[in-house]
Amino acid sequence: MTLLPHLPALQVVVPLFGALLCALFRRGTPAWLFALVVAWTLPVISILLLRQVLAGGPISYHLGGWAPPWGIEYRVDTLNAFVLVLITAVGAVIMPFARRSVAYEIDGDKQAWFYTMYLLCLTGLLGITITGDAFNVFVFLEISSLSTYVLIALGRDRRALLAAYQYLVMGTIGATFYVIGIGLLYLVTGSLNMVDIASRLGPAAAESSRPVLAALAFLTVGISLKLALFPLHVWLPGAYAHAPSVATAFLAGTATKVAIYVLLRLFFSIFGVALDFKSLPIAEIMLALSVAAMFIASLLAIFENNLKRMLAYSSLAQIGYITLGISLANAAGLTGGIVHLFNHAVMKTALFLALGAVLYRVGTVKLDELSGIGRTMPVTMAAFVLGGLSLIGVPGTAGFVSKWYLAVGSFDRGWWPLVFLILASSLLAVVYIGRVVEVAWFREPCGRVAEAKDPPWSMLAPLLLLSAATVYFGIDTEASASIARKAAEGLLGGLKQ
Repeated sequence: MTLLPHLPALQVVVPLFGALLCALFRRGTPAWLFALVVAWTLPVISILLLRQVLAGGPISYHLGGWAPPWGIEYRVDTLNAFVLVLITAVGAVIMPFARRSVAYEIDGDKQAWFYTMYLLCLTGLLGITITGDAFNVFVFLEISSLSTYVLIALGRDRRALLAAYQYLVMGTIGATFYVIGIGLLYLVTGSLNMVDIASRLGPAAAESSRPVLAALAFLTVGISLKLALFPLHVWLPGAYAHAPSVATAFLAGTATKVAIYVLLRLFFSIFGVALDFKSLPIAEIMLALSVAAMFIASLLAIFENNLKRMLAYSSLAQIGYITLGISLANAAGLTGGIVHLFNHAVMKTALFLALGAVLYRVGTVKLDELSGIGRTMPVTMAAFVLGGLSLIGVPGTAGFVSKWYLAVGSFDRGWWPLVFLILASSLLAVVYIGRVVEVAWFREPCGRVAEAKDPPWSMLAPLLLLSAATVYFGIDTEASASIARKAAEGLLGGLKQ
């Protein structure tokens, strides 16, 4: 097929032009139908890219025929092909759920605008992941961020505007730090192409170590703000709690995962090639922040009444597990971090969709108003419990696979106390998921809950698919952990010894 060589460009061009055309619609249903077709096209492209990479190695696509480093390069390897599949799959699975949920939560004249921003956000996230140009990452970062602010602000709750504004402020600071870091790298290396920067950075670092270390610091802080690494997380709970349910599920499954991908790329593919990380306290700092996130965020989740905010704090804790794998910097630990990036996206998207279904039927996600919801919405809440079990890390679920690799990586690194910390933080997840189970299943329904029922199949099917996936990927790890291990080995193989 003549289109096969151009799949990297199509991965970004399709949702970009889809967003432009979607903006022409005036009503929600036609806009949703068009966005559905676009969103369902994207996983086909990403899966074909992943198959090409696994069969023949990295793909280098030169935009406009201009060879890198002068031209912009889209570069696809095992790691970002894996992330591309994750983003497009989450974006596609959510779309059937979106029609009724968006119609319920967003005013009619704004629904087409929501789908436009949804596709534009997808464009930015896919562009960040596929590009091999460091400044191009910044451009796509701004595209995804600006559309995300709108997605959050479209919530009917007035607090959604405040949440969007807080995210705008923090996102702007993060983007500023990132572009300063890229500017320093350009001054030192004279290049913006990531592969070229890595090749030039070794000799440059020996002569100009301070600018290189300053660039590393700026970039780390900038991306950490985007991925909500503790304590740079203040924007996330409000954004997840007050955004429309579809936007929350989409952002939880994709946005922070793409930021983590960028952090992996910076640490291992660019700076790790030039700097000896063992001589820097990066692993120790990242380890401390990860453990703090695992415990402090989980404790905050235990005392939260708003279930969307509870899951937001849970996401902060789960991000801590992923960055813990990065700090271990060995094969098992990094595999655990990458596979948890995938597993957490699946389970947390399922959990937020379950809450979206509850909001659709009952009109609230406050725990003290949902007594007996498991009896009146049994399928929805069973899917929620299944996602919660994976969040805890129960054997037979995807979450267990992630934590197993993290535990093995901790032993391999000689940091055996970390195994007990992973177990202890998982017990905290038992508490906040257990609170929901107790209220939902062991209390009598009353009020609106007594009249509620499971949502229509268009909403239920995506939820059940994702919940089933949390079990499937906990049993058959060939499609997740094996690819994550290959990606981890590729990242570690280029590190300066």
